[in-house]
Amino acid sequence: MHTFHGSLVALITPFKDGKVDEKALERLVEWHVAQGTDGIVPAGTTGESPTLSAEEHERVVKIVCEVANKRVPVMAGAGSNNPVEAIHYSIEAQKAGADGLLHVAGYYNRPNQDGLYAHFKMVHDATDLPIFVYNIPGRAVVNVLPQTLAKLSELPRIAGIKDATGDLARPWVERTLIKRPDFTWLSGEDASQVSYNVAGGVGCISVTANIAPKLVHQVQEYTANNQWLEARALQDKLMTLHGLMFKEPSPAGAKYAASLLGLCTEECRLPIVPLSEATKEAIKSAMQDLELI
Repeated sequence: MHTFHGSLVALITPFKDGKVDEKALERLVEWHVAQGTDGIVPAGTTGESPTLSAEEHERVVKIVCEVANKRVPVMAGAGSNNPVEAIHYSIEAQKAGADGLLHVAGYYNRPNQDGLYAHFKMVHDATDLPIFVYNIPGRAVVNVLPQTLAKLSELPRIAGIKDATGDLARPWVERTLIKRPDFTWLSGEDASQVSYNVAGGVGCISVTANIAPKLVHQVQEYTANNQWLEARALQDKLMTLHGLMFKEPSPAGAKYAASLLGLCTEECRLPIVPLSEATKEAIKSAMQDLELI
């Protein structure tokens, strides 16, 4: 069994009056453990890492690790387009007790494939935890090609991929190049989680799991047990909510939905702005349809 599998929540960072709401964060972690979430991924994009200070970033990871207390694994967001900063966040996450690290490709700098390899290798060589490569060309502009991922997989602590390319041929191609049985393929997109698992994935780093953790966990359980018809049927029910999480810039949708569940405020940091009333109504309606509220 892969350490990271099933429903891994891309955890929101709750704010209150401009500051990290630490009590709400603690409650969120406890709630996810109780709801059956298989792993927690703090301080990623959905956790608004671009607008967290370094101190806040490290504090969020520390709180999540302390509250999770090894009941579920924690994959700490530690990525940066600056490898020195990425190493710093990695070392702090290891000190906090994280079980793995999520590292995004070099956004803004736009390195070539050799540069991407060198970036991840530098981070790999400076840390002891398993590293998951986060490939999201839509945000990072650069694309970690299958041949580059295969080369990275030869490094012992490059443990897997979070794939948000939207290319469902990608895991098939990568699996022809990567022969390590312990290499972990994780979808980074809720809408394609079932299809991705058909192609060899073992889980999803999910935004929707912030709102419907039991249901996303159940989808993943179905796929793990080869119950594809059941997985498809439940995914059909979730598709509207999946789409609404990204109808306006994320994580505004997830935070509003979490506020309806009484988990935290809907507060985001600029440049993420509050949802339109129309999107709020659509999210509320979708959650009612799923009997979440």
